[in-house]
Amino acid sequence: MSNPFLKQVFNKDKTFRPKRKFEPGTQRFELHKKAQASLNAGLDLKLAVQLPAGEELNDWVAVHVVDFFNRVNLIYGTISDGCTEQSCPIMSGGPKYEYRWQDEHKFRKPTALSAPRYMDLLMDWIEVQINNEEVFPTNVGTPFPRNFLQVVKKILSRLFRVFVHVYIHHFDRIAQMGSEAHVNTCYKHFYYFVKEFGLIDTKELEPLKEMTARICH
Repeated sequence: MSNPFLKQVFNKDKTFRPKRKFEPGTQRFELHKKAQASLNAGLDLKLAVQLPAGEELNDWVAVHVVDFFNRVNLIYGTISDGCTEQSCPIMSGGPKYEYRWQDEHKFRKPTALSAPRYMDLLMDWIEVQINNEEVFPTNVGTPFPRNFLQVVKKILSRLFRVFVHVYIHHFDRIAQMGSEAHVNTCYKHFYYFVKEFGLIDTKELEPLKEMTARICH
């Protein structure tokens, strides 16, 4: 995890949008630091995602969802200038998979959109969820909503689609920038986490099945 590219990417602010940060002094911030420390120590990613003894599952999941949101933003941000209405008129993962957008407001029915439009709506939608105190409470002792894991599953399965699109349609760009190892590490971390806690249906993971088998031993 300590390659120079990774440091460079995580230090620069070429995110697709503002990063959600944890407030210092909060329990969530301490958990975030704990998660980061195990990654930086080069701990096996399969072990790094496991729930630490004595911690609440929802807190651990919340920290990771925010972290994955920030990281996937960074990854998409690095290739976004090559992901345009012209190059990617449909949000897809190769010829077999097309992702349509649906939300509670404007797009009540699944709607075919270009990849950049889909990404924009997706990142806005996730940002609203993670900044909503009723869904992602930041104060210790404030309970998570009963449907918290349901919300998280939806967020993570949609974030997975960003990996699908980037790997299948923009991998040349990733390789050209020399950031393949970094993106693979982020993907493995994400994959091990969702598998550890059963947060994405197996059928959703299908588009990257072969690559996953290759890099996630």
